[in-house]
Formats: sequence, structure tokens, C-alpha cells
Amino acid sequence: MKRTLIATSLALWFALAALSPVHAGEGHDHGGAPAAPSANGPQRQPDGSVFLPKPAQRQLGVRTFATEAAELPRTVELGAKVLMDPNAGGKVQPLNAGRIEPGPRGLPNPGQAVRKGEVLAYVVPSAAPIERSNQAAQLAELRAAKALADKRIARLQELADTVPRKEIEAAESEAASLMARISAVGGGLATREALLAPVSGVIASANVVAGQVVDARELIFEIVDPSRLRIEALAFDAAIASNIGAATMAVGDKRVPLTFIGASRSLREQALPLAFRAQGDALNLLAVGQPVRVFVQTKDKVKGVSVPVASLMKNPANQTVVWVKTAPERFEPRTVTTEPLDGVNAAVTSGLEPGDRVATQGATLINQVR
Repeated sequence: MKRTLIATSLALWFALAALSPVHAGEGHDHGGAPAAPSANGPQRQPDGSVFLPKPAQRQLGVRTFATEAAELPRTVELGAKVLMDPNAGGKVQPLNAGRIEPGPRGLPNPGQAVRKGEVLAYVVPSAAPIERSNQAAQLAELRAAKALADKRIARLQELADTVPRKEIEAAESEAASLMARISAVGGGLATREALLAPVSGVIASANVVAGQVVDARELIFEIVDPSRLRIEALAFDAAIASNIGAATMAVGDKRVPLTFIGASRSLREQALPLAFRAQGDALNLLAVGQPVRVFVQTKDKVKGVSVPVASLMKNPANQTVVWVKTAPERFEPRTVTTEPLDGVNAAVTSGLEPGDRVATQGATLINQVR
């Protein structure tokens, strides 16, 4: 009986020991601590630089290039907008008020190509009932007079041997005049005005539908040649007009060269309008009236380094920085001062040395590493 009691006590003690929590020794308990960061991944260093391993650089598509110092033209960025070239575009407006009727190919749609002289639509002139009644009455009178003139000519021709020739010719002339007047009045009642394309190009805007009543000089269609456009920039410094060396326009990641045409002699909104001519396939991405940026390169020079605009980033202090590769896996931010160059590249005037390898592609991703 005593042995049974001892065995029961030991079993109870072992059961209670199994239910109690078990603690690891000092320095070996890691259950509540966060996982240690990987030392092989991209990370921001205490000095602000970024450690970026080679595998991460290939994955992010990081590309760099070596900078070179040069004498760069001082550039001014101007706000501009796209206009229609007056020699390669036109507007279609009716001379008379009336009702729109479709042309032989129907009413053209925006973006449709048209040829010079093509009939785009018809305008049936509108006239008041009293005007149409007066024209119909006048036409009836002219037809009656024409019938009398024909009968008179017939009688005179029967008496051609006894009647002077001049009377017969006068009667024939009067009949011909009446016939021309009948044609003119009758045509005025049934004619319709044809709206012709003034130039070859594409329809930029269409403002009518079939059956619509329009007024005289109302804009119906606009036609432009997308490969030939006019760019108008506003310069608040009038001296720029006499100091233009070259000009470009940025369309996405492409540069479109511009040809300076001339400057206006009157101010608009306290600015001097500058006209440029643009040509090229990249202009197909633009629309008339679209705002754009024009970079006017003056004849003055500034010493600096040309870098792509994609390389320019902002740090937490809102300063412009570029990322320079100082080691195979290390990038440092450099605070720089820049000036516009051509819309795709910028001129760095301070903060870079010739030969520095600046990150171009992937610079945004490097700037986001924390």
C-alpha cells in the first residue's frame, strides 16, 4: 500500500512538471525579437549612401555613364502652345446660313484624311417664306416674258424678207437675256453651297451633324497637317529674340528641333510672342492648342556637365541630387545645381566632377531605398 502511494505521488509530480513553462538559458531566447535584416540586400547607410549589391543592380536595371565637362549653351525654358501652320492648315466656314447636308462620303470624322478641294458637306441656304415667294413670282414673270420673246422671234423669222435683220437680232438677244435671268433666279432657289477642303490634311475638329442649322462664318471643320505645326512661345524678356542660337521642344523622351521664324512686334499678356516652325514624326503625338515646353538655347555659354533629366532626384530636404557610383556596390547622393538644356538633358553647373559615374536608368529606385 505504501509503494502504491509513492508511485502515485511521483506520477503526479512528473505531470505537473510537464505543464510548467520551460525557459531557455540567458542569451538563447529569440522568440520575441524581430528578425535580423539581411546584410546582402539594398539598404541605406548611416551616411546617406545606398548599398546596392550587383544582383539587385541587374534586377533594377541600373545604368550609369561617365560625365564630361563642356561649354554648354545657356538655355531658357519658355511656355508655349501648339498652333496650326497657316500654310498647312485651314478652317471651313459657310458663306450663308443654312442646313447641313452630308457630302459624297458623308460627314468627315475627326482624324479622317482629306484632300484639297474635296467636298466635305453641303449647306442648303435658308430663306424666309416671303423671300422664296418673291423669287418664285419673279421666275414666273421671266418665263412668261421668255415665252412672248420666243413667239416674237418666230413671227419675225417668217417675215425675214421684209423685216430688217437688226430687229430679229434684237429679239434673239432679248430672249437669251431672259433665259440667263431664269437660270440665275432658278439656281438661287435650288442651289446649295459646297464646303470644300482648303488644304490636304486630317480633320482636327468637326462641329456639325446632319441636319444642323448653322450661321454664316460659323466654324464647321478644322484641317491640319500633323507633320507641320507652328509653335508659339511667350518670352517675358524681349532680349531673347535677338539672342537665339537654337531651339528644341521636348515631346516625351524625344527632342524636336524647332526653326525660329520671328518675333512679334506687339506684346501679349506683357510677353513677346516667338514663332517657331516644327516638323517631324513626333508631332503626330501633339494636338492644336496643347501646351508644350520650348527650350531656347542662347548664344551665351556656361561651363557644366550634361546629364539626363531622369538622373535628377529630390532628397528629403527638397534639394536636387544625383546618385554617383563611388564603388561597385555603393551609390552616394550629390547635391547639384542645374539649368535647363534641351528638355531631355540638363546642365549641372556645380556638384559634379568630370569622370563621375552618374546613375541614369534606375535612379528613381535607388532614391527609394531606405
